[in-house]
Order: sequence, then structure tokens, then C-alpha cells
Amino acid sequence: MGRGRAKAKQTKVARNLKYRTANTDFESLERELRGDRREGEIPDAYADLADRYGADDPDDEDDREGLRKSG
Repeated sequence: MGRGRAKAKQTKVARNLKYRTANTDFESLERELRGDRREGEIPDAYADLADRYGADDPDDEDDREGLRKSG
């Protein structure tokens, strides 16, 4: 028992996905899939985070050593 509710919910979700209007930025998606971004370039959307946390490479061995010592 209870299958009716689960199926009704799945149908509702499927209809929502099928008929809703999506605000997709296809140009941005195309650039991302093509890989137009240059190596090391920070996208505008993340520039404020890069400034906040520093532009250091998180894979840098020295940074990991500092984290191990402080933790």
C-alpha cells in the first residue's frame, strides 16, 4: 500500500520538469562546454571569493602543511 501517493508525486515532478520554463543561459553553458576559459583565469562570478580567500593554489604543498600544523 501507499504506492498511489508515491506514483502521484513522481507524476507531478515529471510534469513540472517537462512543462516548466527554464531560464537557462545557453551561451554560458556553451562557453563552459567548449572550455573557452583560459587556464588560471577566474570567472567573474567567483572573483569576489578569490579575493576573499586568496588566489593561492589549494593544491600547493606549503598550504597543506600549514593546515596540518594549525589543525
